[in-house]
Amino acid sequence: MPFSNKQKAWILKNRAKLTSDKMAKELKSSKEEIEKFLKTTSPKPTNKIFYLVTILIPVVFFVLLEVALRIFNYGYDYTQWVSPVKGTYMLNAQIAHKYFHHVQNVPYSNVDVFDQVKKSNAFRIFVLGESAAAGYPFLPNGSFSRYLQQRLSLEYPDSKIEVVNCAMTAINSYAMRDFMPGILKQKPDLIIIYAGNNEYYGALGVGSMESFGTSRTLVNLTIYLEQFRTFQLLRNVVEGVVSFFGKSQRPSGTLMSRMARNQYIGLNSKVYSEGLEQFKGNMTDILRMAKNHNVPVILGTLACNLKDQYPFVSINEKGLPPADSVFMQAKETLAKKDFHTADSLFRYAKDLDALRFRAPTVINNEILDLGRKFNYRVVNVDSAFDAASPDHIVGNNLMTDQLHPTLQGQQFIGRLYYDEMEKTCLLPKSKPRDLSNRQQDSITVANFPFSRLDTVIGEYRIKVLKNDWPFIKSRNKIPDYELLAPKDYIDSLAYELVEDKTDWVAVHREAAQWYVSRNDSKSFLQVMDVLISQYPISVENYDYAAEVLLQIKDYDKAYYYLTRRNEIGQSAFSDKWLGIIDLYKNRIPSAKEYLNESLKYNDRDAQVWYNLTGVYIDEKDYQKALQTIEKTISLQPNFPGALALREQLQKAVK
Repeated sequence: MPFSNKQKAWILKNRAKLTSDKMAKELKSSKEEIEKFLKTTSPKPTNKIFYLVTILIPVVFFVLLEVALRIFNYGYDYTQWVSPVKGTYMLNAQIAHKYFHHVQNVPYSNVDVFDQVKKSNAFRIFVLGESAAAGYPFLPNGSFSRYLQQRLSLEYPDSKIEVVNCAMTAINSYAMRDFMPGILKQKPDLIIIYAGNNEYYGALGVGSMESFGTSRTLVNLTIYLEQFRTFQLLRNVVEGVVSFFGKSQRPSGTLMSRMARNQYIGLNSKVYSEGLEQFKGNMTDILRMAKNHNVPVILGTLACNLKDQYPFVSINEKGLPPADSVFMQAKETLAKKDFHTADSLFRYAKDLDALRFRAPTVINNEILDLGRKFNYRVVNVDSAFDAASPDHIVGNNLMTDQLHPTLQGQQFIGRLYYDEMEKTCLLPKSKPRDLSNRQQDSITVANFPFSRLDTVIGEYRIKVLKNDWPFIKSRNKIPDYELLAPKDYIDSLAYELVEDKTDWVAVHREAAQWYVSRNDSKSFLQVMDVLISQYPISVENYDYAAEVLLQIKDYDKAYYYLTRRNEIGQSAFSDKWLGIIDLYKNRIPSAKEYLNESLKYNDRDAQVWYNLTGVYIDEKDYQKALQTIEKTISLQPNFPGALALREQLQKAVK
């Protein structure tokens, strides 16, 4: 039946409402369908746990793997500070494995020891750098840090001076950046930096065989991950697979020659620029960390052999002259007494040298800029070495090779840093001795712990260095024994050390014994002072020195070593002989104290009881003296003079 006109009008009027109601109904239906679907498809609680477990399984696996690797002592422990003696720290000797993965006999620091808990009177310096800062070829005791240690100890006897040298051969700014957080935790009063020569070929540098690439972020991340044994395992597996399918040949020669062989870097090359950015970036991080902890820093520009080191590698670069031709031009200019122009030409020849064993001039400019940027002082070692050299150009007068200072050069650097510390009031707060700067320096140099053995070791190291690439061609290399030609026992000891057939401590102890057998007490004490300087907490060295001096009846010198030994820790031996010497010198109160202290460690030493008898006789306490002589005889009936003395005391008591 058709709609009437009235019905049609109503439908037209209410169409929108009907449509809306229909849509609402459909939407409601759709919403109910969606909710029903979501209820059927949403994960149940058990499913959530399943997903969580799935995520945690690899995490737990790697945590357990890390724990297991540590339990079974896999890989290297890169804890920065280790304790050689209770209450002390030193830089971990294994830490260099973090940066060296393809070389044998990785370097280590000078093994400087400091207190775990910093004493109230301590003045603590950390030194950062490479082989030149470590003191090569005279390491460990020929560095400028040892000069600072000796001079500060002389001038500030009431302060505990701790100079910790963290420099190592063949490292660069990557390793130093890695050291910084751990150094800052040890509350340094000052950080000294002398670095930049190894930036290209040092471990992980852009031109090094150990390089991971040019991304500082990637390299520093890799260094961070090295602390995990799991990462070490994965790296070793990858390297093992690579070496299995490829030829793996370890280059021979000195460490730096192995690190840099055939890696030539031109002045206009991309690698050259990347090395500068690497140095600038890492040094900026280092100084920013120090600044954030309010720790003073003194930087140093780098000196090198300009006049007497011929360029190692000359290459043809577009728009640039060869390094060797510029060097010869410098020599000719020097012969004409045009020193200023000659200096500039020598520096240009050094910068053109494609084998970057010497820091380019721009590195020194960066060091000066960094000092200004962070408001840190910079010692201009480069200019000072020039000023102290003939013709005002550094050569063999202060350098053993291309960049390592002589012993006098190391002491010179130490003097420069000390002067800067004095200018900036970065010295201990305790009362100094009344000595002029000239007196401080002359006494420090005169008493510098260095023996003939150390001199020969340094000479031999340089001869071996220069008997290798890049100083000579491989075919011209001379066998080490023929090259060094040791002439006596001390030379032979130095040869054994340089050839890695023994260690530094062993050769020094053998040298000391040899001098004793020859009744050469002066040379003996020189060697013992070197050992004590290097290992001041090793009581065996003090005891041995004292024993030898007591045998030759040099009681004053023996007393000195015994006193220093007691500052580390008392013993029956040291207290006994300090007491006996004090009794001999008529210092009765201290003699009594030392002898009684000795008995606390060993109350069965007849010699102590006999000398204690002498103390009581001097005090006129004959009854006590009789008791102690009776104790002497009970322990050793035939002790020389004891029976006669007892008879005299018995009469005195009656």
